[in-house]
Amino acid sequence: MAFFDLLNKVEYACVCGLLNPLTKLYFCRHCMKLRCGFCVCHEVDSHFCSNCLENIPSSEAKIRRNRCNTCFNCPSCQHTLSVRASTATVPLTGGGEGKESPSPAAEEGSSSKGAMKAEPASESAPPSNTPSGKQVTKKMYYLACLTCRWNSRDVGIPDQGVATGQWPEPEYPNATRFALLLEHYQSIVLHDKQERQELWRRKTPRQSKFPSLTDRTGLTVSMIRRQLGWSDVKVQVKTTPTPIKESVASDEVEELPAELFTTTVNLKTVTTLQQRLAQPAKQSTSVNQLYPQHKQLSIKRSLRCRQCDHNVIKSEYNPASIKYRIALFAAYHVPDVRLVRCDPLRAGGPEAALLLRITNPTINEMTITIMDLPTEEEEKLILEELKASIESATAGVSSMALSVPGLGKQGLLLEEPRMIDRSVNGILKLPDSSFTVNQRDDSIEFDEVVQVHQDEPKFIVWRKANHVAIQLGVQPKPNVPTGEDIVVGFSLQYTYVNTVGDKSVSASKEQKRQALTTRIYLNLGKLLPSGTD
Repeated sequence: MAFFDLLNKVEYACVCGLLNPLTKLYFCRHCMKLRCGFCVCHEVDSHFCSNCLENIPSSEAKIRRNRCNTCFNCPSCQHTLSVRASTATVPLTGGGEGKESPSPAAEEGSSSKGAMKAEPASESAPPSNTPSGKQVTKKMYYLACLTCRWNSRDVGIPDQGVATGQWPEPEYPNATRFALLLEHYQSIVLHDKQERQELWRRKTPRQSKFPSLTDRTGLTVSMIRRQLGWSDVKVQVKTTPTPIKESVASDEVEELPAELFTTTVNLKTVTTLQQRLAQPAKQSTSVNQLYPQHKQLSIKRSLRCRQCDHNVIKSEYNPASIKYRIALFAAYHVPDVRLVRCDPLRAGGPEAALLLRITNPTINEMTITIMDLPTEEEEKLILEELKASIESATAGVSSMALSVPGLGKQGLLLEEPRMIDRSVNGILKLPDSSFTVNQRDDSIEFDEVVQVHQDEPKFIVWRKANHVAIQLGVQPKPNVPTGEDIVVGFSLQYTYVNTVGDKSVSASKEQKRQALTTRIYLNLGKLLPSGTD
């Protein structure tokens, strides 16, 4: 867990040219490339409440305005409120007493039939709701915060008789105005949508006026209605935006009350900025006017590669589950390079030792080669090839989208490749040969495995399971000012076994093995002046 909180000392280059740590990258097994958060398409799978874990459909979440009906947040500290129970003594009404224990007058009326016949009107009289002298104990519920000790009784919210009761909602002065604005803008959106559909209908080629020969009746229903002179059933009425009264600024401003300048301010009764922003409809200035807010819904989202349109991340539908159906994180497929130790770098000093640890996260053996970074001309050629491949893919999707509107949406959202904005001011002494890293095996940590001695290259310091530590030499470039961060980089080439099954060709493992390359940049710290520790 500490690795996720570290600074970005080791960064990987995405295809689009952005630098990110390995924990924030994804790996597409179909494109065989790294993807960052801008190179994937974010899609909402489901809405749920993080407190009660209720799964809410998207249509219902829109009606609820992305809020949970049963869970509330504390208006003081923004934590989740809990429902607390208490007992209260309330007077028993006359109607309830007549059902449980009949009065003496009722007993006398039931014993004599003549009295019932003499007074028929008293039988049909409704029971009185006037409180009697008896008291009963009833369980009541209120909202309380276990963090800051705020409760709903502080603001005068009455207790409820049911734990899941409907708590009263506060009334806001501008609620009617906001409702009119919402209706106005919804009508504008609907009007624009109809205009776009009408424009798309005019651009699409018209179908033949002759009936299809493959039709069962020979004539479509729409053509029959036209021949009979009837109007078409599906006639879409064109909507117009709902008019609304515009807001006009006024020069007349109410004067501040005189008490504001004379009364001593008690900061304990004044709301903070966070508390006011949590209630944007009212933004109360006093803590006595803070009301609980409905808890916002959380979402489960899936990530999709924008180039090949395959899922990269897909979570389980159950809100209580934290597992993934598809989890193509880059940390599961790309070698993990970590900075172990680097000797102090001094201006004009000798070569410093840099110790790196490389981990193989896959279940297949990797052959790793460390090479120099591409030059500026080579990087421009790589960018041109990427742009050409993106344009060809976009053109193919857009040609198919002529018949199906919205099909080329994903292809038009591709992130444009760019040059890597990171200058290298250190010289790294690269190893002279390739080396292998063993596959990941979880059972090795519990079994006593004797390491077989083998001839290792000189730059390999130690090897254990699927970890390899290498030592490289690094030296800052001349004319680097003192106190500047030293950045070095290299291209890491590794062999990857593609696990995507090909049903047409039964390829062997050797045919699926591919050599992939990624660029890595390391921040080694500040340059020290010569002759200092």
